[in-house]
Amino acid sequence: MTSVADNRPEAQPSNSAAVVSLARSLTSALVTPKMFSVLARGLESVALSALGICIVELSTLPGSRATLLAPLASVLLATSIMSTLGVYSTAALSAPQRNSGRVMLAWTIAIAVLAATTTILKFDADLSRQYLLTWFFLGLMGLVITRGLLALATHVARNAGYLTRNAIVYGSGGSSEDLIDQLRADANSDVRICAVFDDRGDARAPASIADVPCLGNIDALKKFTRSGRVDMLIMSMPLSAEARVNMLMERFAELPIDVRLAATASKLRFHKSAYTYIGSVPVIDLSQRPISGWNACLKWAFDKIVATMAVVFLTPVMVVVAALVKYESKGPVIFRQKRYGFNNELIEVFKFRSMYTDRADASASRLVTKDDPRVTCVGRIIRKTSLDELPQLFNVLGGTLSLVGPRPHAVQAKAADRLYPDVVDGYFARHKVKPGITGWAQINGWRGETDTAEKIRKRVEFDLAYIENWSLWSDVCILVKTPVALLKTENAY
Repeated sequence: MTSVADNRPEAQPSNSAAVVSLARSLTSALVTPKMFSVLARGLESVALSALGICIVELSTLPGSRATLLAPLASVLLATSIMSTLGVYSTAALSAPQRNSGRVMLAWTIAIAVLAATTTILKFDADLSRQYLLTWFFLGLMGLVITRGLLALATHVARNAGYLTRNAIVYGSGGSSEDLIDQLRADANSDVRICAVFDDRGDARAPASIADVPCLGNIDALKKFTRSGRVDMLIMSMPLSAEARVNMLMERFAELPIDVRLAATASKLRFHKSAYTYIGSVPVIDLSQRPISGWNACLKWAFDKIVATMAVVFLTPVMVVVAALVKYESKGPVIFRQKRYGFNNELIEVFKFRSMYTDRADASASRLVTKDDPRVTCVGRIIRKTSLDELPQLFNVLGGTLSLVGPRPHAVQAKAADRLYPDVVDGYFARHKVKPGITGWAQINGWRGETDTAEKIRKRVEFDLAYIENWSLWSDVCILVKTPVALLKTENAY
């Protein structure tokens, strides 16, 4: 007899298995070197602050504001200095002995500043020398303990396959093989070499170097960088090849990754302070990924909080605009358009529909001009006032846009009948950060129609200036100035 169990359909994944799979996906997304560094700094700050407050509570110090704020202020200063010195990188966290000098220096400076401040502000009665010495030595002990625990957590995470930075190497000579071997030999290195690239002909380029595949020339490198998760590009070539290095830097300027020059490829030797290190391998920083680490976390939180508040307050306005769009002409209220996003990825941007459905131009191959017959009456109003872009707040919440950044352009957008990348050299460098609803170019008058090459050049110029000089305060200022900038509608049709 066949049992009931034998006739059951093939087993489907259980709910618990689905939960485990989701948890693993979330862990992979969150346990990255940048996020881990931020979490490490936060946890160490909390632990040291708690220790400082306990010392105050258990001592005979008066419970004044000075005694309560002193440990918090010194911890904030110390962790800020340590962050500047790079001791929150996963490589530094995994080797606490190697970085103990920088940690002690940061803590000593913080306590010295605290002591000087208490003297200048006449808080000597509240914070005695005995307290400062106690706080200094117990704080050092706390740092030793937290650094040990963080080192353990780093090693556990690495053994589980997390906290590695994916790197690619440009250059297929013998120095590249030495570089790869050194990185592999260093137990504290958090870099994994994924591929090697070189622009020599196929006859000269090997199939692999140190068992790492050689995947092609510069164009292949760019394609690989944009299609996969790459954190760093290491150029393995001598410093004496000045012209070559400069040419490559121009080609790599548009990539949203860190670019390093391996010092091992050159016979020139500088003082060790001139280098940064990947594990024990000295490198020279050529360019940094913009808005990374702690700054990226701040920008992400700022986007989500402000966008959520904006959606709540502007929902009545969006309802009215949607009703007017639907009332005037047939078709969907929301217009979806493919545009270039971060790292040249194609994203779908939302807008209120401002054209007649049968005349819409999804690729923006033809610019909208003054009195364009494709634009509806309501469309003209919402385009001039930029109300058509309010649905992009949901793009921000979804993670494809930021509140502030270079405006995302449609894939076929043109200036003087030429595609934007053909008009501006290094155009794609503006995609090193996430695009925004508004930006530095827009509040400086470079919005709307780009009927001349000069207009798109100026827009890109302001976009790159924003990327190079970004700060959270600049985002706040741009958002505040945007409503005033929208009153200038000369180029908005």
